[in-house]
Amino acid sequence: MDVAALKEIIKTESAVAVYFSAPNCGVCQALRPKVEALFSERFPMVKIVHIQIDKSPGIAGNYGVFSAPTLLVFFEGKEFLRKVRLMGIQELQEKVERPYKMLIG
Repeated sequence: MDVAALKEIIKTESAVAVYFSAPNCGVCQALRPKVEALFSERFPMVKIVHIQIDKSPGIAGNYGVFSAPTLLVFFEGKEFLRKVRLMGIQELQEKVERPYKMLIG
């Protein structure tokens, strides 16, 4: 995936979560399935995109992502939430729940 493809997804989907990870990041590997499970169970209309920073440095740079893991959540094409490194699943759920319900219903 390139920057243009990701921008198109963010523009055309009403809700997108972009998870950035790095290959030698244990936290990234442990957290990713939990984040994906949260979105698929609680927020099924959010499209999840996984970006590996080492394979797509242009995308990471374009979105100002310099450490992993980083999660960006977009609603209606606008960045709503940015979580870097330490993110609790409960806190993530609480932050996304209200705008998700307002947008999706």
